[in-house]
Amino acid sequence: MPRFALVVLIALATAGCGMLYKQPIYQGNLIEKAAIDQLQVGMDKQQVLTLLGSPSIEDPFHHQRWDYTATERIDRRGRTEVRNMTLWFENDQLSKWEGEYFAEQDKELSERMRRFGNLPKEKGGRR
Repeated sequence: MPRFALVVLIALATAGCGMLYKQPIYQGNLIEKAAIDQLQVGMDKQQVLTLLGSPSIEDPFHHQRWDYTATERIDRRGRTEVRNMTLWFENDQLSKWEGEYFAEQDKELSERMRRFGNLPKEKGGRR
């Protein structure tokens, strides 16, 4: 009985102090810097879809705005960092974009995911 009480006491003492491991979680679109660098005013929606993939948020009331949102849990306490890249279209052609994204983290994460077969292989037979 004293051992059980000791285990419970240690668990309660460490539960609220951030000592327990919380795995970093990344959610949202992977956007590589090379893809952003290729964006050009005047691209149609299909070209943008091919380059960046489907947007995280496509508002049914604002068809001319796409949002690529990503979040990352950054520490043991569960704080979350949010990044948003917004693209605007006029007459279904890209007119402007602004925002930020996890450029370095996206590149590193996409390289890790390719090893597990979660993302398509790059051209030229490289993984």
